[in-house]
Amino acid sequence: MCRFFESIKLQDGVFYRLELHQERVNKTFKTHFPDKKPIDLVKNIYLSTIPQTGIYKCRIVYDSSVQSLEYTPYVRREIRSLKLVDTDMESKAYKMEDRTGLNAVFAQRGDCDDVLLVKNGFLTDTSYSNIALFDGKQWFTPRTPLLYGVNRAGLLTEGKIIEKDIKTEELMNFQSLTLFNALIEFGDIILDISVINR
Repeated sequence: MCRFFESIKLQDGVFYRLELHQERVNKTFKTHFPDKKPIDLVKNIYLSTIPQTGIYKCRIVYDSSVQSLEYTPYVRREIRSLKLVDTDMESKAYKMEDRTGLNAVFAQRGDCDDVLLVKNGFLTDTSYSNIALFDGKQWFTPRTPLLYGVNRAGLLTEGKIIEKDIKTEELMNFQSLTLFNALIEFGDIILDISVINR
């Protein structure tokens, strides 16, 4: 049986984007466990002992029921450079525990800190985050990422980013890019386009 997970940001006792995480869990159940009632993230979280100070990753692993729930202090990885790597992985609306495919492309990063994935000539995301690119006026995010992240969903709803198909040869049209996920806020990591290596 496939196992899935959610990584939820907890900062000083406050959980981030719980509703969006629950929406993704609901979609996962609809696809993989249609006869089961989706797990209730809030119910499971508040049965646990919640750290009250600092930034933590709350990781919930589940299949048709919760298999584990743990809190680990969050330390952000330093990302200063990206390497363009081609992939044929399928886009997913849910997070699978098995990261074999992502680990394989991450291993191709060479001297760079992470990979910037390309599928059929279009940018998707990195091995750990969604991306948005700035053209001097607006932030654009790839229309078809490998993972439809919760932070990305919220940013689209708020109008802070716009979906767009972005070809690798169009990178020169942008000034910078930002990496974000459930633990990394939009704008926390901004890189110049020049740090992307081919």
